[in-house]
Amino acid sequence: MELRFSAEDEAFRREVAEWMEDALSGEFAVVRGRGGPGDESALIEERKAWEKKLGASGWIGIAWPKELGGRGLSLTQQVMFYEEYARAAGPGRIGHMSEGLFAPTLIAYGTDEQKQRFLPPILKGEEIWCQGYSEPNAGSDLANVQTRARLEGNEWVIDGQKVWTSWAEWADWCFVICRTDPASQRHKGLSYLLVPMHQSGVEARPIIQITGDAEFFEVFFDAARTPKENIVGEPGDGWKVAMATLSFERGASTLGQQMGFRRELDTIIEAARTNGKWKDPIIRHRIADAWMGLEIQRYNALRTLSDTGDAAGRAAMITKLYWATWHRDLGKLAMDVLGPEAEIADGAPYQLTALQRMYLFTRSDTLYAGSNEIQRNIISERALGMPREPR
Repeated sequence: MELRFSAEDEAFRREVAEWMEDALSGEFAVVRGRGGPGDESALIEERKAWEKKLGASGWIGIAWPKELGGRGLSLTQQVMFYEEYARAAGPGRIGHMSEGLFAPTLIAYGTDEQKQRFLPPILKGEEIWCQGYSEPNAGSDLANVQTRARLEGNEWVIDGQKVWTSWAEWADWCFVICRTDPASQRHKGLSYLLVPMHQSGVEARPIIQITGDAEFFEVFFDAARTPKENIVGEPGDGWKVAMATLSFERGASTLGQQMGFRRELDTIIEAARTNGKWKDPIIRHRIADAWMGLEIQRYNALRTLSDTGDAAGRAAMITKLYWATWHRDLGKLAMDVLGPEAEIADGAPYQLTALQRMYLFTRSDTLYAGSNEIQRNIISERALGMPREPR
């Protein structure tokens, strides 16, 4: 793991920092620091315009190959970009699913025609994607897919329901895991379809969270249609392609997430200094412990990103479990630092402070994207080789 950066890389970091400072002034000052956890539905149109600003300036697809319109930046420079983006309080990315999850999957498994059709609008920030994986009554059991698709002529016809679909109301497209072999079970017989959201057969209903926000949606497919060629991989390859998509969630952007965590910790420290809680030795100890946990996250991320071997793959399995538990505890620390003020808010619609919103959101961290219990099962079976308990 190399923690020293070249003069060229440091120059790149300054370039990013200067661009961010300039871009988040004037027209886009309003989106600075908005759209993060618990605030996802804020300023949608302004953040869509921000995506186009990023695209026009070459800051989308920075890891993609140059022949596909990307910049082909080194891993080090990718890390620097995401860190500086978070340090500058760049807004929550509406295009995260598009650029970070779908596009790498398409680059790896898509046809040339699919790449030519779908990658350029993502690069320009013009098309937004969402992810159609989770289903009702399935919990963390991703293979329990009941949404079905059948071929009728030159179109796939989709019927079923997805849930916890981030940004579904604002997305143009959804990559949907469907069961295309009606006789199949579990991981077999699934396909990865690309479905337009703006059609009569698709309905998105918001799920109001404890923060009062609605990042997630239920999505209903009632004879929704998409052309036959809008399938990534062959019919039945859906599980393999879906797992590839999930692997991209652990990419360089995780360093940006950690920089966002650092800003939250800094806010907590400032609150403790302001209200005197800094004098409490127990609070000081918890703050120091939070700081150490954040450093561990960064070093582990750098380690797993810089090594592609099996050991790095196993080490990466602890990432979600570790940061989710750490962030949940950070929310508790924020409330204890605020003291009685943590429970005070104005009347409806209850405008929460940043730390109150953060605390409420962290209650979900150990549940979504695989609960802590599921994460421990994955680690025990895949990393440690422990036997699976008989059903």
